[in-house]
Amino acid sequence: MNLARRLFVTTCMLAAGGTAFAQGYPARAVKIMVPFPPGGGTDNLTRLIATKLTETLKWTVVVDNKPGAGGNLALDSTAKAQPDGYTLVMAQTDNVVLNPLLYGKLSYDPAKDLMPVGLVARGPAVLVVRADSPFRTLADVVAAARAKPGQLTFASPGTGTVTHLVIEMWQKSAGIRFTHVPYRGIAQSLPDLIGGQVDMYMGSIPTLQSHIQGGKVRALGVTTPQRSPVLPNVPTYAESGFRGVELASVWGLMAPAGTPPDTVQRLNAEVNRLLLMPDVREKIIASGADVLGGSPQDMARLYAEDSARLAPVIRESGIKLD
Repeated sequence: MNLARRLFVTTCMLAAGGTAFAQGYPARAVKIMVPFPPGGGTDNLTRLIATKLTETLKWTVVVDNKPGAGGNLALDSTAKAQPDGYTLVMAQTDNVVLNPLLYGKLSYDPAKDLMPVGLVARGPAVLVVRADSPFRTLADVVAAARAKPGQLTFASPGTGTVTHLVIEMWQKSAGIRFTHVPYRGIAQSLPDLIGGQVDMYMGSIPTLQSHIQGGKVRALGVTTPQRSPVLPNVPTYAESGFRGVELASVWGLMAPAGTPPDTVQRLNAEVNRLLLMPDVREKIIASGADVLGGSPQDMARLYAEDSARLAPVIRESGIKLD
């Protein structure tokens, strides 16, 4: 069964089981928290979903950017919110899967204090350098790193993020060492990359695609098994001779634990409905992400699988956060 048909079946089943009990929802504005600053891939995806909910259902949906602590501030606020369906968060692999593995102590437990609502999209990563950089291939970067160990700098959206882990995988695969410079998002890192303060940046394709197409930066490699449809001229890491450097961030909506099941079912059904709309699918795919969707159980299972796969990478890298 193809993805569109699976989403259609899931939507029909969830709508039949939950909408009758959630007809009064929402009675006021629904807030979706974004764990990062405006302008990035997470923010753009959230605003797309919020806009379509407003357009198609006449809901009032407010997007609230709350960056900081690797996404922990937004997830903590959501976890502590009233479990009534009026506060959601656009979670992703970084803060749901990685943060529990990286932080010795969190103020919330994603597994206990939050509950999945539904998967939205998956965003692979891409390595970029400034447009006038001498590096034109991943091999160029590796050669320079071997000639000057630790002197090349790579920027990421933060320590312990998916894109940081990709670089750790690459360093291990190629036997090289960079110096990591963590930022809070693309708004802070892009000017430094273009200005030459850092040598390269690893971020999600949805976040960087417009900058690549606009000629501000040059893409050297993507973390997908196959080339990205929106960056067909950019090779994969595997094509460039670096195996095991494949990773993507998965976005999905989450709610405070204890949110009524019928409300979660209603939200899940509506998100799946949006993901079937041609214009929504086109915008997500055009951004460089893959459309997902499915049940809350699918979301929980996917995050659990990523946790099992990435825990050894974090242990070997020695990355720890306070």
